[in-house]
Amino acid sequence: MSRTVSSWILSSARSSIILQGKGRCYSIRIPTRNRIKWKLVFSKTYPYSAGSCSLDRTFSFPKAFRHTSTEEEHFSFQLSPAQINDILRAGELSHRTLDLHGRNTSSVLRFESNQLASNSPIEDRRSAATCLQTAGMMFGVFDGHAGAACAQAVSERLLHYIAVSLLPRQSLEEIELAVEAMKPVRPILQWHRHPNDVEYQEITSQYFENLRVYWQHLLDLDAEPGFSLEEAMICAFKRLDSDISLEVQAPQENELMRNIALQVAFSGATACVAHIDGVHLHVANTGDCRAVLGVREEDGTWSTLPLTRDHNAYDEFEIRRLKREHPRSEEKTLFVNDRLLGILMPSRAFGDVQLKWSKELQHSVLENSCDVEALNIYQYVPPNYHTPPYLTAEPEVTYHKLRSKDKFLVIASDGLWEMLSNEKVVQLVAGHLTELNMQKPPLTFKKPVNLGYMHNLLLQRKSKGLASLDQNIATHLIRHAIGSNEYGEVDPEKLAAMLTLPEDLARMYRDDITVTVVYFNSETIEDYYRNH
Repeated sequence: MSRTVSSWILSSARSSIILQGKGRCYSIRIPTRNRIKWKLVFSKTYPYSAGSCSLDRTFSFPKAFRHTSTEEEHFSFQLSPAQINDILRAGELSHRTLDLHGRNTSSVLRFESNQLASNSPIEDRRSAATCLQTAGMMFGVFDGHAGAACAQAVSERLLHYIAVSLLPRQSLEEIELAVEAMKPVRPILQWHRHPNDVEYQEITSQYFENLRVYWQHLLDLDAEPGFSLEEAMICAFKRLDSDISLEVQAPQENELMRNIALQVAFSGATACVAHIDGVHLHVANTGDCRAVLGVREEDGTWSTLPLTRDHNAYDEFEIRRLKREHPRSEEKTLFVNDRLLGILMPSRAFGDVQLKWSKELQHSVLENSCDVEALNIYQYVPPNYHTPPYLTAEPEVTYHKLRSKDKFLVIASDGLWEMLSNEKVVQLVAGHLTELNMQKPPLTFKKPVNLGYMHNLLLQRKSKGLASLDQNIATHLIRHAIGSNEYGEVDPEKLAAMLTLPEDLARMYRDDITVTVVYFNSETIEDYYRNH
């Protein structure tokens, strides 16, 4: 990005006319690609200190190089390459799948993930876990809006709901007996988390109790639950969203827990979760996160296989679905300016009870709550709000049987897909794999081999430029998403400018970005087909 473009960004921000209302902020300068999911943007200042229900304790990235306002006198877009790398790599997470003997027999070879904030604090979340009492691994990306509370809660809870849905009756009975006897419960999931990922510790016990009510419900069924994986994912999504709605309606003496429940229910989150068990890949999607498969064809070329549809006003299936669910008199008001009821970009999401509850229920809950304005919660009923619910968390589930030519899966929030096409993302991952392999010279041994000789060889390989390349593919994608010029190359000046955009301006130019890339083990997949 040239200095001229950088100066234009700054001057355009300073010349914007901002109209401030009660807890809301409107600007008459609307960017061409308006990425704000809620048309009414509530300010994100939370009145609670650490240890209360403040969302500021959620994962945040280094802000040493980021301006807080366009009004600062000494405003600069300058960052050194090392500073850029520090910001981009702060949220990196990677994990290689190995068994107890150090071997990889899973169809998942490894995964790499990263996040970059635009909002402060970031509203995206991610999850990754290995199923311990059933087979498989799960990966989730959650894109929050109107705050981070709902995405935080869903990222903590949804994978547990899916795992419980998949357990056989005997396992559910064993868990229930252990809880009744106040004995330790065998863990259901092994989480793979970033060191800075946090949980709502204050409300963990309530979340567990509601999960217990869910598995008790499964035990009350006359027969073995016997869900297929698709049914389990759909049931888990819907049940969790129902629990979020009921928790905020239930009487709660603890003010902190009630405030968290309010923030979770009145904010929202889209979700995309992949479950991988051997060659069986299921992807459940609610909203506009996206999952894309990278496929290497026999001739060496790469192709793209989308596994999700964006649930919004641009999808004909979603438009038809909503028209079926509401009277014909509302056909012209369901989507206004490409938003659900003129308010929300995605047409499926967790939370967002403003678009699910009746007007009377909203009024009743908020009237009996504490200072909801301090929580940035406002009762806003859009025009033409006649037959709720207008929003659902029910996911669309796609099944794909993995082949040896399926090399990786990319799951990301819409902050990535707004910047890069499916094809460009697959091309970047494939190119990154090739470049990494080219920069890793083969280890040639001279006999006799000893540890000192091996150590020197490894040091030589490391010194041949590997450090200059992003080792984490998610970082590589984020770098290109915000820093690419019109030729598809990373422009250092543009990258620095996008990373130093002040908090009151960044959201106009980019969204929070969360990316998880799962690499498949081609040998394990080939073995499956040989044995079957």
